[in-house]
Amino acid sequence: MSAEVRHSWVDIRNWVHARILDRTYRPGDKLPRDEDIANELGCARSTVQRAMRDLSDAGIVERKRKGGTQVRAHPVTRATLDIPVTRNEVEQRGSVYGYQLLTRVIDEIPLAVMSKFSLRQSKQMLHVEALHLADQRPYILEDRWICTETVPEVMNVDLVEQSANEWLVHNKPYSHCDLRFYAVQADEYTARQLDAPLGSALFVMERTTWINLSPITTVRAITTPGYQLLTQI
Repeated sequence: MSAEVRHSWVDIRNWVHARILDRTYRPGDKLPRDEDIANELGCARSTVQRAMRDLSDAGIVERKRKGGTQVRAHPVTRATLDIPVTRNEVEQRGSVYGYQLLTRVIDEIPLAVMSKFSLRQSKQMLHVEALHLADQRPYILEDRWICTETVPEVMNVDLVEQSANEWLVHNKPYSHCDLRFYAVQADEYTARQLDAPLGSALFVMERTTWINLSPITTVRAITTPGYQLLTQI
């Protein structure tokens, strides 16, 4: 590695990963200390730590406190899926984005939401229903609960002008997320909102996010017939 690129954590990650792939470091091997790698490559120790954290998140190495870093004997393959901003998704299709706020109310969360957030007792949260449009046609029907204890600033957001989806993605980072994909048959309310045939099969995406142990939001996004989800792994 040349001196010009040693300051990038991405370069450090790629350098270490290449040596794992060419068996310089084999499965189960302990890697040199972060400080030793930093000295060898002429970069800051924090840069190495960032690179190692990324390799750990990818399931390639295992980090142990006071135990150093070692190559996983059985690497874990992990896919990543970024939470999309629906506006961007629609516009990338070449369509004109539109949005309608249907409901915005503080309400008692139902049992299903309590379960998703692993709460033992009910509490009040912000309930938001919205319809995302593509070329003035229904695209995604969104049913969302937001924890105002974790995200109190959302109460000052004009959700008529900006969707909760867009605001949360841009303003509230999360530490972990649960995803669930399944299909439902359109009931009368959903069929009316999405202008879909009653009983038609609809693709559903459920996401629940936290910041550490604090719940942020859970959303049930029901898509219009023919919707396609594209991601890269």
